[in-house]
Amino acid sequence: MRLSMKQGLLAAGGVFVADQITKLWMLDLVFDPPRILTLTPFFNLTPVWNRGVSFGLLSSHQDWMPYILSAVALAISIGMLVWLRRATPGLLALALGLVIGGAIGNVIDRLRYGAVVDFLDFHISGYHWPAFNIADAAICVGVLLILWYELFQAKPARQTS
Repeated sequence: MRLSMKQGLLAAGGVFVADQITKLWMLDLVFDPPRILTLTPFFNLTPVWNRGVSFGLLSSHQDWMPYILSAVALAISIGMLVWLRRATPGLLALALGLVIGGAIGNVIDRLRYGAVVDFLDFHISGYHWPAFNIADAAICVGVLLILWYELFQAKPARQTS
């Protein structure tokens, strides 16, 4: 197995484990019974069942929606695993691993609970960022790193004439 594949899979595994452990902890701490824990003037632990994708988009109470969203996330993860096999070690492998681990973490929630467990709630002056979790944060950071890599580090393909 190539070094880049190992790096990416290690990142994916780390994100997945951290995500699932924190979700289980939050299910006991703030979901049962549901309550908001204020930790700082700008940060709460808030129980949210996200039935959609990022920021609750495509939220639906249809019984089949978690399966559709899970299938899409799994297809994207498989595509990223193929990309990871071809990636060179370093930033791109890490970024792909972050996205893969986060996507799989949220798929597990959808299949287990029918929704994603969100609990990190940042706010300022009455404005709240939508609640999220470790998987969501890893996906966002991973996507930003992929964009950074593709824009500033990837070598342009040679054109043949």
